[in-house]
Amino acid sequence: MIAIVDYGVGNLRSVENALKRLDAEYLLTDNPEIIRTASKVILPGVGNVAEAMFKLREKGLVEPIRNRRRPLLGICVGMQVLCRHSEEGDTDCIGLFDTDVTKFSEEPGLKVPHMGWNRINNLSSKLFKNISEGAYVYFVHSYRPQICRDTVATTDYGGLFSCALKYENFYGTQFHPEKSGDVGEEIIRNFLAL
Repeated sequence: MIAIVDYGVGNLRSVENALKRLDAEYLLTDNPEIIRTASKVILPGVGNVAEAMFKLREKGLVEPIRNRRRPLLGICVGMQVLCRHSEEGDTDCIGLFDTDVTKFSEEPGLKVPHMGWNRINNLSSKLFKNISEGAYVYFVHSYRPQICRDTVATTDYGGLFSCALKYENFYGTQFHPEKSGDVGEEIIRNFLAL
């Protein structure tokens, strides 16, 4: 069973629709035991990292997430909460990915938030099986994880940043695979096959 973490800040409907298209069985839950033991977990997130961390702590979900030994995919803010720290709200996060999340710098011609389609490169994970270098995916974010040893894909927007991370059984995408057409569907399919 795939558990979608329902903690009050996720884009649940898009993730649900993506799983329905793949005929995957799933459950929306905030139950710590289910999140700890489900075969796969998807941690969606939109909005503010500080609020997301508050909600995860309030619902007692930080330790069940940290202690998972089966695949978990964090999406957008759901990935950022798995990093060490975010500049957004000066927030300490769960600390699984060995990187910090920083705001895009104000530069002439650089629109923030980064919104729309962009390329992913330097793909080095089973998450990207059958995905071509330079494939386009959909982003909506103002903060980005820095390049680190856990980086498994990059995007160039105001400089290179980690658009996907992996540490042990934890995966994360800054982009929204559930909104990224055929490429995103293949990435979700690859996650479900882990």
